[in-house]
Amino acid sequence: MVANVVNFLEQNWRTAVEIMILTVGIYYVINFIRGTRGASVVMGFVGLLVTLGFLTFWLELAVLGALLGAAAVYLSVAVVVLFQPEIRRMLAQLGDLPLFATAQEERENIEVIVQTVERLSDVRIGLLLAVERSVNVQQAVESGIEVDCVATPEMLETIFFPNNAVHDGGVIVRGDRIAYAACIFPLSRRENLSPTLGTRHRAAIGLSEETDAVVVVVSEETGAISYAYRGQLVRGISVEELRAFLTAVLVQPASGLKLWDRIRSYATGGQPPRPAGARAKLETDSK
Repeated sequence: MVANVVNFLEQNWRTAVEIMILTVGIYYVINFIRGTRGASVVMGFVGLLVTLGFLTFWLELAVLGALLGAAAVYLSVAVVVLFQPEIRRMLAQLGDLPLFATAQEERENIEVIVQTVERLSDVRIGLLLAVERSVNVQQAVESGIEVDCVATPEMLETIFFPNNAVHDGGVIVRGDRIAYAACIFPLSRRENLSPTLGTRHRAAIGLSEETDAVVVVVSEETGAISYAYRGQLVRGISVEELRAFLTAVLVQPASGLKLWDRIRSYATGGQPPRPAGARAKLETDSK
């Protein structure tokens, strides 16, 4: 019995490996496209191809079968076009393997952002701030004024103070410096967003869909703190919860993240743990 099993494995191990690779690949592809803007288009197109393919095979329609074979070639091009932002962000993330740890510097930068958010939230001054990571955020925005100064809570408060010439827009923070102010971030095009969701939050979601940046938002009406990351908006968090999330995303371990961990995290849509009590709901909110 054992000999038969060993003989079977020796003869068919390549087939088993191929099935395993295809299964894992299909699983990660499904998780990759799920929840993205082009997911419904791709799933509808694949469903149509499968249905027509079944009918072609069953009715032996030679011409239609040839057309479907040609259409499958163009499907790969369509996927690249539909998922261009997601693919660009994934490749940028995989290539972001730091050689040296800068945990202390990152924590100092996080404290600047957290202190600014806390102060503006207390006085209900709106804030829209993008923390740039591996993807150049400036390429995704329509405009902006170059600032290039050291990021401090006082400087950020000055930028977002009402009636300031550059307060109406987003700020891009690059490392420990304020790179740009008065930026117009791309609005999310998702159809499942609440129609009453404000422009500031839609812009945060839109930029997080186009890049790998973490976008922090303070509501001008309620002072509520939110963040957008990988196309998901998490609202109703405290200052401590924001600090914990930024630390989980921005502070790299001393040895850096392994390449496989990055692939698995992105392919499965994995994110750092949400703060306790935070709600990933796109609820009604004003500007």
